[in-house]
Amino acid sequence: MSTVESAQLSGDVRAGSADPAASARVVFLVRVPASRHAEFLGAYEQIRYAVARGVPGHVRDQVCQSATDPEQWLITSEWVSLDHFGRWESDEKHRELVRPLRACMTEARSLRFSILAETTCGDSPGDQNRDGRVAPDQGEDHGSAS
Repeated sequence: MSTVESAQLSGDVRAGSADPAASARVVFLVRVPASRHAEFLGAYEQIRYAVARGVPGHVRDQVCQSATDPEQWLITSEWVSLDHFGRWESDEKHRELVRPLRACMTEARSLRFSILAETTCGDSPGDQNRDGRVAPDQGEDHGSAS
């Protein structure tokens, strides 16, 4: 049995990796020439506040620049579900809003993921996950000798 199958059976991970009702992460990996960085960031500023104020299902987003390749950028967004993102992406308002951002890109790749599990700083086995389930206890602490 794989680690993922084992985790799903124990309740540690949400079942069904392609569940459109599960929380979702959308990732855009893009290239932006150095000469267009300021324009790209300005367009992103306009989009992020418009989406945060009024797009149903949007949770958060981030823009990141590669530490080793300044023309490589990553835009991630979290959604209540892939269905919410799909409705937003297919809306004509979306296409109009992102047009200035896309104009700055020389390459773009989009990936969609269902979020199966999440750990944050300070989480421990037995803590309640954000979906309301309790993470299973992983057994005794074997990290220290007495």
